[in-house]
Amino acid sequence: VQLQASGGGLVQAGGSLSLSCVVSIYTLDYYALGWFRQAPGKEREVVSSISASGLKSFYEDSVKGRFTISRDNAKKTFYLQMNSLKPEDTAVYYCAIAVPPSGPDYMDRIFTVGRDYDYWGRGTLVTVSS
Repeated sequence: VQLQASGGGLVQAGGSLSLSCVVSIYTLDYYALGWFRQAPGKEREVVSSISASGLKSFYEDSVKGRFTISRDNAKKTFYLQMNSLKPEDTAVYYCAIAVPPSGPDYMDRIFTVGRDYDYWGRGTLVTVSS
């Protein structure tokens, strides 16, 4: 399984970027998906995640209302639309996928901890200038 993140770059504060993560896998249908970021000198943190069903999503407080996660299982790709970017959003952004453990409502489970994810892509750098 391979994940390839793209879409990072340099943008001015207030601008937008759209990150994509293409997954080389037989099917993405049963995986929960997530975006994480790591800023210089800081620990990795979850930015957003979406359930396998696509019906449940999570956003870190600082990005609520500005970022949107989405998935296209047919294209085996998921996205992070980032609007109203701020300098504090500057970080390396990573995409990851998780296999939900079996059980009731497993397709609606959200994962917000890195250790719950099974596969990771290489990061893409987002730099927001003030």
